[in-house]
Amino acid sequence: MGTLDATRAELALMVLYLNKAEARDKICRAIQYGSKFVSNGEPGTAQNVDKSTSLARKVFRLFKFVNDLHGLISPTSPGTPLPIVLLGKSKNALLSTFLFLDQIVWLGRTGIYKNKERADRLGRISLFCWLGASTCTTLVELLELGRLSASIKKLEKDLKNIEKDENEQYKAKLKQSSDRTLALVKASMDIVVAVGLLQLVPKKVTPRVTGAFGFTSSLISCYQLFPALAKAKIA
Repeated sequence: MGTLDATRAELALMVLYLNKAEARDKICRAIQYGSKFVSNGEPGTAQNVDKSTSLARKVFRLFKFVNDLHGLISPTSPGTPLPIVLLGKSKNALLSTFLFLDQIVWLGRTGIYKNKERADRLGRISLFCWLGASTCTTLVELLELGRLSASIKKLEKDLKNIEKDENEQYKAKLKQSSDRTLALVKASMDIVVAVGLLQLVPKKVTPRVTGAFGFTSSLISCYQLFPALAKAKIA
């Protein structure tokens, strides 16, 4: 019965995970960029999977721009340095614009919006917004890691006569540092993906490079979502 109970708990956690639209979107994103890596921009089955999955993901993101719009007008944590506040709000504004324009791109690809030239232009603008948002996220994570590093060093001095591994505050800050480092890696990869989609340096950032970075970034996103859901299930 113990094994059966453990299996039920694991399946329940998986159901909880897959019930989240964000989790399904990131799984589809991994499929999309994995297909892009395989196709390397060449016509065929892999490219068809890439295009069809990309279109499907746009449905998952309908009205998602409201999330970052809410973040844009929400108050920031007290004591947050002004540069981090400005970069964070810029990220919210750019990401919200990207997601809003992406809906027009979806309308254009489905044939509802008839002006294909304008839809393509808006699609390119939306990708520049995503590039800007990823850059802002990278800078925010770098600055936050700097703040965390200074805080950890100060705490280490205060705990010099106490076992650090048993201090909850110290462990929490180390966990935050690890999470932010992972977020920094993901945001940096997304910059490369955006550059590849915009074809800003096509000789260096090829479809295969774009696919590889996008696939890895997607796996990181899937991992980032899972621990939070696991905690929610346990609670």
